[in-house]
Amino acid sequence: MSVVLTIIIFFFAHWYLSLFTQSFFNHRYSAHAMFTMSKFWEKVFFVLSWAFQGSSYLSPYTYGAMHRAHHRFADKEGDPHSPKFSKNLFDMMWQTKIIYSDLWNERKPYDERFTRDLPHWWSFDKFADSWFSRIFWGVFYIAFYVMVISVWGDSTYWFLYFLLPIHFVMGPFHGAIINWFAHKIGYVNYKVDDTSKNLMPVDIFMMGEGYHNNHHAHGSRPNFGTKWHEIDPTYIVIKILAGVGIIKMRTN
Repeated sequence: MSVVLTIIIFFFAHWYLSLFTQSFFNHRYSAHAMFTMSKFWEKVFFVLSWAFQGSSYLSPYTYGAMHRAHHRFADKEGDPHSPKFSKNLFDMMWQTKIIYSDLWNERKPYDERFTRDLPHWWSFDKFADSWFSRIFWGVFYIAFYVMVISVWGDSTYWFLYFLLPIHFVMGPFHGAIINWFAHKIGYVNYKVDDTSKNLMPVDIFMMGEGYHNNHHAHGSRPNFGTKWHEIDPTYIVIKILAGVGIIKMRTN
């Protein structure tokens, strides 16, 4: 296997696995409670979120509270990540990071309106969100790239190292794509009281999260696709997991 192909496979494996746990566990389960699962499986997905999100692990509790605030105040004062209140993409990412850190480190109290029934495993969250864990995963990504490029390749493959920063901030990177671009470009299926848009007619890159306008119109609906061509890959996995009994869909 070539150096470039190996790195590309590794990159997209991290991209989609990290994105899946953020979409399935942090977003649809934690923030919106679209389905239920046992405490055993909840802990399994806590661990998988840490393994797949790696250095950019996001606490389901803090993520869930922030995302509920986003829906409550979409594009209004109080929205933790709206392009309307940021000068550019990086400013929005930085402001979101500050709010997340202030909540996680208890420098700012959680709004009790947004914390009801959020999943929590405090001891694991503290480990997964620690600098030790983040540095461990960062070193792992670097070591993998160095091993592949130095063992199988040569100095001509130096450009592949430019992918490493995305690995380091994979979770926030995914969030920025939706929270910035899905409020800037795309098409609209539903008239809503905010600027949410659907990024693409077939969302193969964001596993259904790109149907942002659909989601804002139907916040509790587990299938983010509404038109025939709007295939939601995460929803397909949800149906499979429900079919084998790992999760249970809500009926209301």
